Amino acid sequence: MILYEELISLPRLLQAWESFRREKTNKHDVQIFSLNLEDNLFALHTALKQKNYRHSWYEAFWVNDPKRRHIHKACVTDRVLHHLLYTYLYELFDPIFIHDSYSCRVGKGTHKGVERLVYFARKESRNYTRECWALQFDVKQFFASAHHEVLKQLLAKKITDGDILNLIAQVIDSFNTQDAPGTGIPLGNLTSQIFANIYLHELDAYMKHQLKARFYARYADDGVVLSSSKEKLTKLILPIGDFLQKELKLLLHPRKLRIRKLSWGIDFLGYIVLPHYVLPRTKTKRRLLKRIRAIGVHDDAEPMVQSYLGYLSHAQTYRLQNLIKHIMYKLT
Repeated sequence: MILYEELISLPRLLQAWESFRREKTNKHDVQIFSLNLEDNLFALHTALKQKNYRHSWYEAFWVNDPKRRHIHKACVTDRVLHHLLYTYLYELFDPIFIHDSYSCRVGKGTHKGVERLVYFARKESRNYTRECWALQFDVKQFFASAHHEVLKQLLAKKITDGDILNLIAQVIDSFNTQDAPGTGIPLGNLTSQIFANIYLHELDAYMKHQLKARFYARYADDGVVLSSSKEKLTKLILPIGDFLQKELKLLLHPRKLRIRKLSWGIDFLGYIVLPHYVLPRTKTKRRLLKRIRAIGVHDDAEPMVQSYLGYLSHAQTYRLQNLIKHIMYKLT
């Protein structure tokens, strides 16, 4: 395990910068930082070495993707540090995460999560010859509700260097949910991705080792458990809610808690999983076609269309893909 002096070394800071700057070279604040790159990195290194580094304020704005989200953006210096800490924390914690945690991990992601759910459904239904049910739940406002002290305690289980813990604590405490001091991690920080996985790994471990949920998967704050017994899934709801509240100071989202039969379709990570096939969400198809018909012909059309076709390629959408290609052919 590396110590503080090694973590904040100039070579590691330079690696963090290189990781951060990819695909951001056209951003004005990144260009300004790079004009005096050596001085800026050396100043950050000096501040970290002398232990007088202070995290700056955030720039807040809203995005629609399509859900409306409140994003908080740190300055370039802070984001370079975020990359440094992210790499350190990922290497330290990722090996302990369960196999079926799919958010923000190398070799995982939404498509792998959906593929795994299909595998679970086929196994638990015995190749679709018996009933299969899914319990789906969502942690209510996780990023706004994550408790700083709980997160720090979880980090301290694996990290013994006090200086590293103090530095990470600065990033954690740099943001607070409005009217709720001591809670919240910002959408926009790279570190928030690994913080979320560290925080919710406790739930994963509880699901697998205490509740013995064999067919369980999680992506960010969305969880799903499959079983041939609806009664068994119903009995999981209370202990999951109690664990979240008592151990992690979180709540289940009451409106996103549901038990569905596989034959009705399981809505997970943007797709509907059914026996023998996978479909995109109906509202996603409508929004996709609406945007395709509205874009016309311009420089950004092709990447957008290819992105949509990539999304559709993971489901049974042959006709829809052909329709999109036909629309684009008419536009050209």
